[in-house]
Amino acid sequence: MSASHPKKLVIATRASRLALWQARHVQARLLALYPQCQVELLEMTTRGDQILDRTLSKVGGKGLFIKELETALLDGRADLAVHSLKDVPVDMQQPFALAAVLERADPHDALVSNTVSSLGELAAGAVVGTSSLRREAQLRTRYPHLEVKPLRGNLDTRLAKLDRGDYSAIVLAAAGLQRLGLAERIRAILPADLSLPAAGQGALGIETLDSRTDLQQWLAPLASPETTACTLAERAVSKALGGSCQVPLAAYAVIDEGQLYLRALVAEPDGSRVLQAGIRGAVAQAESLGVTVAQDLLGQGADDILSRLSVS
Repeated sequence: MSASHPKKLVIATRASRLALWQARHVQARLLALYPQCQVELLEMTTRGDQILDRTLSKVGGKGLFIKELETALLDGRADLAVHSLKDVPVDMQQPFALAAVLERADPHDALVSNTVSSLGELAAGAVVGTSSLRREAQLRTRYPHLEVKPLRGNLDTRLAKLDRGDYSAIVLAAAGLQRLGLAERIRAILPADLSLPAAGQGALGIETLDSRTDLQQWLAPLASPETTACTLAERAVSKALGGSCQVPLAAYAVIDEGQLYLRALVAEPDGSRVLQAGIRGAVAQAESLGVTVAQDLLGQGADDILSRLSVS
C-alpha cells in the first residue's frame, strides 16, 4: 500500500438501512478522493440491533451498536467503521480513535405523525413514542399532558408502529429520515429550544485503530472543521458529566458570527427538573467550552440527577 493512496479499504457497518446509507456515503466520498482504491463494505449485526424488547438505557447503552464493528477493526477484517456520532461513546479508549467527523446533516429532532402537524395539537393522554430519555424528558417538561412511551427498532419498524396506531406521534432524528428519502414523513422540525439535540446528532464519525496513522491521513479530507469543533464541544459536555443513555443529557453547538455557541441541559427523566447552561467563545476553545458548560450544570445540581440515574 503506497503512502499516498490506499489500494483497498474495508468499511465495517451495521446492516440496517440507515447504517448502510451512511457507510455507502463514506464509500462514495472515498472513491471520489481515491478512484484507484477498492472500497468494500463489511455488513454486521450488532447486539444493539438484536435486543429490541428493552430500552437502550436498560441493556448497556449505545456502545452496543459499535462493539462488533470494533472487533472487526481489531482482527483486521475492516480498516474503518462508520457510525452515527451520537452512538459513539465519548470516552473512546485505545486502541481506537475517532479519525474524522463529517459535515453534519440536520441535527434537530423531527415530529412524525399521521394526524397532527405539531405536538401542541395532541389531546391529553395521546401517546408519543421516542427511543431517547433526552427527548422524553424534554417532551414531559413541555407537554405534561401527553403519555411518552419507549420506541425501539430501526427506522422502518418505528414508522410501522406509528402507522398501525400504536402511537399518535413519534419523535425521531430528522437526519435519519432525510437520508433514507423519508423527509415527506416529517410534519415538523422541532427547534432546539423545544428539543435540544444529543451530542453529535446528525454527524457521522469514522473510527479506526489509533495505530493506523496512514489511514487517518487518507480520511482527513473527509472531515468538516466546523462540525468537528461543534461536536467536540458537545461531546466534552457529555464526557465531563459521564453521559450515557441512562441520562437525559443534551448538548448542541453552532458557529455563529465566528464564535462557537454551545447549549446543554440535564433533566430528570420525568421532566420535573431541567438544568440548562450555555456559553459563547472561540472556536479553537471548543473542548474547554464544553467542560465549562458541564461545570455550570454540575454547579446547579446536575451531579445529584446523574448519580441517582447511574445507580438505578
